[in-house]
Amino acid sequence: MAGPAAVLEDSSLLSKLDRMLLPLERFGALLSGLAVFSLMFLAAYSVTARKFFGSPLLGYVDYIEAAMPLIAIAGVSYVARDGTHIRMDMLVNMLKGRVLWFFELVSVLLMLLLIIGLTYGAWEHFDRSFDCSRPFCSRDSSIDVSLPIWPSKLVVPVAFSILALRLILQAWGYGRALVLGLESPVAVPLSLTIEQQAMAEAAIMEGDE
Repeated sequence: MAGPAAVLEDSSLLSKLDRMLLPLERFGALLSGLAVFSLMFLAAYSVTARKFFGSPLLGYVDYIEAAMPLIAIAGVSYVARDGTHIRMDMLVNMLKGRVLWFFELVSVLLMLLLIIGLTYGAWEHFDRSFDCSRPFCSRDSSIDVSLPIWPSKLVVPVAFSILALRLILQAWGYGRALVLGLESPVAVPLSLTIEQQAMAEAAIMEGDE
């Protein structure tokens, strides 16, 4: 699994593009968090209404289904930026220098190919459900309260497109490190040692004080 990581910055074009994409990724992560919070609120409301009024929230399952893409996918690029997503890196962490950058580059390029394919498929899936000649521009809807499904389907290709941009930047960063033999490239997640983690935590504590 991935551990704490750092993303270095400098004045290069790659780093500038990395910082330009970050606010969009943070917004996606914010939407994901708000979706989780909303479902917690809806669950509490539904349980309370069932217990005291004998009438749970109508369409609760529909709302959960509509929020799932936001919860599961909207913030995926944000965690990909700093390497906090789940990944098997036991062998990779043993590598150093150009060998490490080579394997990281190959893995990022493979992920990019996969995400491009998934983005295309997700967009086609959205396109089949979107039709503005119908009410709410939707060809399909949820079962209980007839929520239009296309907004939830649109989240997936949009989030995957942002992730594809992030992977392109990381492939650029790893490729640059491989060619130039860089020790600490920018715009890619770098694993921190225990000492570096402790120093980072100490800096955070000092900032809080």
